[in-house]
Amino acid sequence: MDIYWLGHSCFRIKGRDATIITDPYSPDLGYSLGQPTANIITVSHQHPNHAYVQGISGEPRVISGPGEYEIGGVLILGIATSQGSEGNSKLGKNTAYLMEIDGVSICHLGNLKQVLTAEQVEEVEDVDVLLLPVGGGVTINAAVAAEVVRQLTPKLVIPMHYQTEGNDPELDPVAGFLKEIGADQIPPQPKLSVTKSNLPATMQVFLLSY
Repeated sequence: MDIYWLGHSCFRIKGRDATIITDPYSPDLGYSLGQPTANIITVSHQHPNHAYVQGISGEPRVISGPGEYEIGGVLILGIATSQGSEGNSKLGKNTAYLMEIDGVSICHLGNLKQVLTAEQVEEVEDVDVLLLPVGGGVTINAAVAAEVVRQLTPKLVIPMHYQTEGNDPELDPVAGFLKEIGADQIPPQPKLSVTKSNLPATMQVFLLSY
């Protein structure tokens, strides 16, 4: 399985039998989505920067909420996350997705607003690869993101939804999260190739270029 970051919260995850795009964004965001094709699209919440499904070709199946799904040999569990302490509806709804692809479990947390509840941690247990927002703003910041990593203890962490050159000026850069998690400077790579057999024994942070 190969994982590519297309910018913001959008990834292309290419497995043996299916290709998944997460949270496709509008061209107005500033990144170049290109013209990707997919079998499956996951949408964490209905915002143009996370739900631009018309930008993806290939007649994909769109998943946009909690539930259990099986498409093309891919198992997906959509989990509704908290809207904030005291149930603040202004924070909006968010769906995290746990995907089983080629024997590897991947969790995309979307626009998570706070640490996970005990019940959510149980649902998202045994995560191999965690796709984690770290830039603050409308989602969790570096310190909270580091706490979520401690909750889930994944094998690999890939940060997303942070400030990059010329984009996302309201977000924090990834350096704050790397400091919180105790990771050294990590050079971004164009893709991450993952199999069940090559997962690290201890947690590693992996940066992807876009």
